[in-house]
Amino acid sequence: MKNVLIIGSTGQIGSELTMKIRKMFPEGTVVAGYIPGMEPKGELLASGPAEQADVRNGAKLTEIVAKYKIDTIYNLAALLSAVAERRPLMAWDIQINGLLNVLEVARESGCAVFTPSSIGSFGPETPRMNTPQDTIQRPRSIYGCTKVATELLSDYYFSKYGVDTRSVRYPGLISNVTLPGGGTTDYAVEIYYAAVRGEEYVCPIAAGTFMDMMYMPDALKAAVDIMLADPSNLKHRNAFNITAMSFDPEILRKKIEEHIPGFKMRYEVDPVRQAIADSWPDKLDDSCAREEWGWAPSYDLEAMTVDMIAALRSKLDR
Repeated sequence: MKNVLIIGSTGQIGSELTMKIRKMFPEGTVVAGYIPGMEPKGELLASGPAEQADVRNGAKLTEIVAKYKIDTIYNLAALLSAVAERRPLMAWDIQINGLLNVLEVARESGCAVFTPSSIGSFGPETPRMNTPQDTIQRPRSIYGCTKVATELLSDYYFSKYGVDTRSVRYPGLISNVTLPGGGTTDYAVEIYYAAVRGEEYVCPIAAGTFMDMMYMPDALKAAVDIMLADPSNLKHRNAFNITAMSFDPEILRKKIEEHIPGFKMRYEVDPVRQAIADSWPDKLDDSCAREEWGWAPSYDLEAMTVDMIAALRSKLDR
């Protein structure tokens, strides 16, 4: 990677990934792509170029790729699971029609493309424990449907046109920098904010609901490492299972309480998010990612909790 376009640079992943790649490759150009209303600010704006980059506008993407001689595109544009259920046509337009635009630009310009998939690409028929890399998916949410289509389209453009497409299936992502925007696993971020503020947390996901999770530093590392991996080692491309930990809300509450005694949580289950969570696996098998490109997370639940609490206490002045 030398010249990189990050579409969705102000989102939960993009805001941190843009800065990470700029620091890793200072000799290159990393363009922060954004949509109106989500313009980059502060260090993200000051540290490099920014361009309006809507995946639904293929002509504009072509212009940006040519202007900056882009060789790698990170396509992070998406509506997350709970929001997508409220706006299914918009979700399809952004995540599938938009992806086709990105892949066409990449085909014409010789770019590599990273478009993340998700644990949401699985469905209720998927094996719940140690979910294999290759297994039945059949999701029941529009978000999941778009992610399965993302995987298939990306594989198609690789096999048909030789576009260097690569991807991972992200679990729930936990960050102390940018708040999530409507995902089923958002509770695992919100709960830390409530705890540090000394507030009771009202959890929308039922006790006993296990889901794979990952701390953002590991998610960023995965996004970079897979694009730097030797392609001759990749038997799979779109998309690799990756995970770092699996827990339910009670396990997370107890872990936080070890560090913030007296923390309280009660449940008001959101039926939409719960139905989505119930259709997802409890724990993924990420052995293919470990074998094919050396994936290994650095944070477990304890290490993440210590770091999250310290970072949020500083951020919230608590």
